[in-house]
Amino acid sequence: MLGDLSGVSKIFVITGRTDMRKSFDGLMAIIRDTYELDPYANAVYLFCGRDSRKLKALHFDKDGFVLLQKRLDGNGRFQWPRNASEARLLTRQEFRWLMEGLSIDQPKAIKGTGRKKDF
Repeated sequence: MLGDLSGVSKIFVITGRTDMRKSFDGLMAIIRDTYELDPYANAVYLFCGRDSRKLKALHFDKDGFVLLQKRLDGNGRFQWPRNASEARLLTRQEFRWLMEGLSIDQPKAIKGTGRKKDF
């Protein structure tokens, strides 16, 4: 897995391809300028390179940015959405699927209604 994300309120995947040579400032510029999102928000932004073997995660952690990188060994590839360049909000389940090498679009998965349950 990609570290403890329990305190993060949103997880965004930046679809398409990202130049993986980019670091903090380059990835922040993509978040801010291309997608008009706040890089300082309580969110994680995920980026993937051309070959789908590496991903980077950028997160602001109260007093500074954290940049995590994961590279798969062997023939493993992330099932990264390549359809269009967008900032797509992920559910925790979709994030788990992505980290497990599955597509975030599971056709047989039961979709939530978006309503909160009163227990």
